[in-house]
Amino acid sequence: MAFEGAPELADDSQGTLTAVFHTSMGDFECELYEEQAPLTVANFVGLVRGTRPHLDPRQRKSEEWVEGRYYDGTIFHRVIEGFMIQGGDPSATGRGTPGYFIPDEFDPKLRHSGAGILSMANRNPFDRATQKPIYDKQTGLTVGNTGSAQFFVTVNPAAPLNDRHTIFGRCDTKVPIEISKVRTQSRPIPDKPFDDVTISTIDIVRKK
Repeated sequence: MAFEGAPELADDSQGTLTAVFHTSMGDFECELYEEQAPLTVANFVGLVRGTRPHLDPRQRKSEEWVEGRYYDGTIFHRVIEGFMIQGGDPSATGRGTPGYFIPDEFDPKLRHSGAGILSMANRNPFDRATQKPIYDKQTGLTVGNTGSAQFFVTVNPAAPLNDRHTIFGRCDTKVPIEISKVRTQSRPIPDKPFDDVTISTIDIVRKK
């Protein structure tokens, strides 16, 4: 499903599977770990390319499964300087999902060891927005196996997140770090940038 209509992407002899993010603050590339996190990468690629059926988070009452490029036109809805940038929610609320969850995939060799780690966001066990910074930066608590479409890119080491969020790639760091420094609001949606940082599109390619 992930490579439907693009057999060249399924051929790993053609190079490293790579996601190229085109954003309003510049482009950056992420190597995708298709061997270490095959389900997560396949799900991500399918949503990027529009071949993975999903519910539309912008139509919360709709039960119609649709196809389409899930991430195009979305924003980085959650940005915490010195920690990470998070995107992948068409509703821009942090609560949107494509209507399903995927299992976690942990590899002991993959750690949130520095800037540029591409990882899946899982559901927050706390409801109160004021508790989110505690959840994120100190405990790393999360509800397992609740990843779906939202992802984040670290801008510093984040050891509490190890074995709690599926690492499925590594990115160039320059643009993510620049994005992490934008001004954000505290209300009504905590950590949302005042000015949208938009993902215009994501390309999936093989690079040698």
